[in-house]
Amino acid sequence: MNNKINAINPNGQGASLIKPLIEIDLLITHLQTNSNKFETNGRQKINYMLNGERNIFLLHEGSVALYRRNDGMILNSESAPFIFGISNQQTNPDYLFMRSQEPSKISCLTLSAANAILAEHELWESMVKVLIYTASRIYDHFTQLSQLSSYDIIRQQLLELMNETTKIRTSVTAANYIQDRTFLSRSGTMKILSELKSGGFIDIKRGMLVDIHHLPLKY
Repeated sequence: MNNKINAINPNGQGASLIKPLIEIDLLITHLQTNSNKFETNGRQKINYMLNGERNIFLLHEGSVALYRRNDGMILNSESAPFIFGISNQQTNPDYLFMRSQEPSKISCLTLSAANAILAEHELWESMVKVLIYTASRIYDHFTQLSQLSSYDIIRQQLLELMNETTKIRTSVTAANYIQDRTFLSRSGTMKILSELKSGGFIDIKRGMLVDIHHLPLKY
């Protein structure tokens, strides 16, 4: 699995966010001892509040997307391993929800129990690195939406789609993947995808992204 996340700054320069796997694994090792494990179906909705308590979720296998409830936009998506619920513990729990993107294995525990474990084992440094990564992912996402052209946004989303697992790439069309994460019009998205395909820059079959040959910086 590729643990480098492609990003684009407003000047078109490539960049990568490196997922802090060592820190994530360390946190999961300590947190999972008090957690309840469960398996999801594909596209199963997961709420932060369970039995009247706020929870965090440890993603062991599969992938999960984070949605904004009021408009259904995907703010972030992560493949295992990852931890959801640490970085947004001060927000309204009804503002966001998660949905598995494929059958996944997850553990959950209450936020209060998780914070107690973090304090007991002095895991703050590892947690901070995960927080920085998560914040950077979401910051990059909204920077792209607000500062880049439609083509730049689509280019970045195609690169992110290629970083997804094969199971995800073969279960969602490129257009839907982009639409779920941006404010771009469907007609404009389809036009650019069609031109990239006809120009030999990407391979798309039945709407699914198969391969990227070369995506020019300018369109």
